[in-house]
Amino acid sequence: MVTIIKTSHSIRSIFNYNENKVKEGVAECIGAGNYTADIDKLNDFTKINRFTKRIELNENTKRNSVHISLNFDPSENHSKEKLMDIVNTYMDKIGFGRQPYLVYQHHDAGHPHVHVVSVNIERDGKRIDMHHLGIRKSEPARKEIEEIFGLVKAEGRKIKEQFELKPISIGKANYGKVESKKALKNILNHVINDYKYSNLPELNAVLKQYNVLADRGSEKSRVFQTNGLVYKILDDKGNPKGVPIKASDFYFKPTLKFLVENFKKNEVRKPSDKSRVKNKINTMLLNEKAMPLGKLAELLEREGIHTIFRRSNEGQLYGITYIDHITKNVFNGSRLGKEFSAKAIEERCGMKVSAKENNNQIYEKLPSRELLLDDLQYQKDSITIPNLVKLLDLISRSEYSSDYVSKQFMKKKKRRIQKRI
Repeated sequence: MVTIIKTSHSIRSIFNYNENKVKEGVAECIGAGNYTADIDKLNDFTKINRFTKRIELNENTKRNSVHISLNFDPSENHSKEKLMDIVNTYMDKIGFGRQPYLVYQHHDAGHPHVHVVSVNIERDGKRIDMHHLGIRKSEPARKEIEEIFGLVKAEGRKIKEQFELKPISIGKANYGKVESKKALKNILNHVINDYKYSNLPELNAVLKQYNVLADRGSEKSRVFQTNGLVYKILDDKGNPKGVPIKASDFYFKPTLKFLVENFKKNEVRKPSDKSRVKNKINTMLLNEKAMPLGKLAELLEREGIHTIFRRSNEGQLYGITYIDHITKNVFNGSRLGKEFSAKAIEERCGMKVSAKENNNQIYEKLPSRELLLDDLQYQKDSITIPNLVKLLDLISRSEYSSDYVSKQFMKKKKRRIQKRI
């Protein structure tokens, strides 16, 4: 038997991964541990609610979800009852015997295996230490279980490499191929719970990678005026397809109110998350005198960082967003520092225009301030002091102002100096 343990900060993503396998007919939920009812009497809400209630006891723990797979030799064919006995024994030996957990038997691989979904928050709110759990508890438990149940023994690294706990992969929404609400649900669960974003445009930067848009509508629309939010499926050109679905129609309620709470939580990021993106950009530009923006984006893509360049209708670059798929962070360029803003990156790539050309064309090519302030549209209905500071900072940035100083002012300044002398 081979065991693989993965941790996550999104129990919904793990739960949905396994439930979607059930709906596709390639898996079945064969049992549950520490639930108040038998598995055949549990619906989706009851299953996930048991986990979320436990997680609420300790909101400081980020990686609070556990995804375990127990993999058996292809020659083995165990009954559901035996599989449950194996899982129950294993969970007890690694310290999860009193935790709520669900067991799924998957039939989509060349070897028998089960997936176990659980959380590492105990009834008193304490966190179960996951550090080196595999070495400390899982390996000894595996060897004991192989002896107890007469299982085929794992004989080293080569056998272990045959098994892999597949990551939760989410494809793009494709209108007409899958039911719209189902496609949106899977993507929203993955992005909203896994990624860190500080405003609606940053969230949309990720959602658009999956052909999805979170939209508040125009300021005069009923959706906007009632602080509503709808989700749309986009085609490959970014055009909406089909009927938008209200946020409140999803069972996990990814409403504007819910998102604003996430915005607040994500305002402060780990220094290491920012440093990773900044270091990668600096490394790419370190030995290059000139580099097309497309080449920079290509190099960053290899490091797991997707770059979005925002341009006006005239082609002027006015914004840049970095999506780090490794740390699951989204950053507007200016959030990382002035040297990572759109104008600075353009200059560092050797794309800076001459001063004369800049003075003649800057006001023609740059977008209107209304377009710039669109990044904070979700806050227009409640302008607070922190938001006002953001607005003022955005308007007063150097890249959106001219270095021109009137000759009359310069003359006045000289005359004053002369009089003093």
